[in-house]
Amino acid sequence: MGKLEHTLWVEKYRPDLLESYIGNEHLKSKIKLYLESGDLPHLLLYGRAGTGKTTLAKLLVNNIECDQLYINASDENSVDTVRNKVRNFASTIGFKDMKVIILDECDYITPNAQAALRNLMETFSKHTRFILTCNYVERIIDPIQSRCQPFQIVPPSRKEVAVHLNDILKEESVTFEMDDVATLVNGGYPDIRRVINFAQRQVVDGKLSIDQNNLVAVDLNVNVFSSQIVNVLKTQNKKDAFVTIRKMLADNQISDFADLFRLLYDEVDDYGTGHIAECILTVAKYQLSDAQVVDKEINAMAMLIELLGVIK
Repeated sequence: MGKLEHTLWVEKYRPDLLESYIGNEHLKSKIKLYLESGDLPHLLLYGRAGTGKTTLAKLLVNNIECDQLYINASDENSVDTVRNKVRNFASTIGFKDMKVIILDECDYITPNAQAALRNLMETFSKHTRFILTCNYVERIIDPIQSRCQPFQIVPPSRKEVAVHLNDILKEESVTFEMDDVATLVNGGYPDIRRVINFAQRQVVDGKLSIDQNNLVAVDLNVNVFSSQIVNVLKTQNKKDAFVTIRKMLADNQISDFADLFRLLYDEVDDYGTGHIAECILTVAKYQLSDAQVVDKEINAMAMLIELLGVIK
């Protein structure tokens, strides 16, 4: 039986060589040294979702001689995972001289588990390296950060993303218009994964065809949605703003409110005149709870209701 190929473009076209990795040119010389030496330190890769952290981590372990373990810490984030799964892998004799453990989305690891991980990183550092990826580096305890070399993963330029998507579409024999590629890139940027996934969903009978009527603005561009929310706060009275914002949240598929929190802070001078301090405290409170709640939409709506009570 032949090797099963990926049907998801985001996996099928995940770069496996440093030469094909797009963006982060400032890191490539350092990564090249790691690959040439076959050795690497503990690494902490942080940055926004969909910008290439996991891709770079997998690229590293696939191009050096090592036994490897991958754990998605958003699913396995307890102290038991660290004490059992991670410790067992690190402590047993491997087939190769080095072991590398990738802890993806490690900002979801509980504080107790992070404390246990800190000790393991030190105890098994002779033969085991850790590559940690996260969106929010401030959630990683200082003792772990100090044991790692931290690198911020920044998104590639829009042009680089467009070229990458263009190459994928040609490889898949998809016909397309450059205006549609620009729409996808501008909408999903800087999340490369979102751009590629949305492009694949819009291919019908070998043609990229974007249905503007079904184009979900927030799924494609959180920045546009966040700007619309801020504009409602600025221009509408309390009753109308509540109705408008509730409808906007209900009609759109938002999964990550990080951009909304940031924009509400950046634009507070415009919509929160006379109540700037109270607005900042409100945004900060709900940003903190965002990481803990099950339904992020309810949390965001509660924040916006409280902001309306402050400013109107």
